[in-house]
Amino acid sequence: MTVRAVWRETVLAESDDTVVVEGNHYFPADAVRREYFEPSDHHTICPWKGTASYYTVTVDGERNPDAAWYYPTPKPDAEMVRDRVAFWRGVDVVVD
Repeated sequence: MTVRAVWRETVLAESDDTVVVEGNHYFPADAVRREYFEPSDHHTICPWKGTASYYTVTVDGERNPDAAWYYPTPKPDAEMVRDRVAFWRGVDVVVD
């Protein structure tokens, strides 16, 4: 099963090794096409996963602020998301 994250008809990430947590596919960091990502200053806190950091996604000059997130230092119960990236804000996650 291949999973793709797509925004504006552009594949942002693709992998057959995603981890699903709370309904979100977390892609391995090496499956992400880094040319579309820039770090954001935005952070949120999940009580059991820890502090999330975000990326803004840019495709053909169109920006999608904070459309991807990751946990650089997840709490022990959330180690399965370490070095993985998840998506929202209009990014379609397609399972083939």
